[in-house]
Amino acid sequence: MLANYGYADASGSYFITIDTDRCDGCGKCVDACPASCFKVLAQDPNDPFRDVPVVVVADGKRKMLKYACAPCKPAAKPPSLPCVDACPQDAIIHSW
Repeated sequence: MLANYGYADASGSYFITIDTDRCDGCGKCVDACPASCFKVLAQDPNDPFRDVPVVVVADGKRKMLKYACAPCKPAAKPPSLPCVDACPQDAIIHSW
């Protein structure tokens, strides 16, 4: 299942999508994110019948992803984002 975390406003849509079918909760994105946007939960809040740990975007970061992720997103070229690069399961997607 694709879990979308973020928001949309007049300047655009700012979402991080985590593919919970791929995510195994390893936490490598948590360690790689300089803004501490991610946290590992023991159970998927979107699928309570799944007993595998999963990564989610922290509650306090969801409404400020545009600013929290800005240092990792250079404007000049397609960015190589630390959280995306760290994920061995390719479970993280940024919408902008």
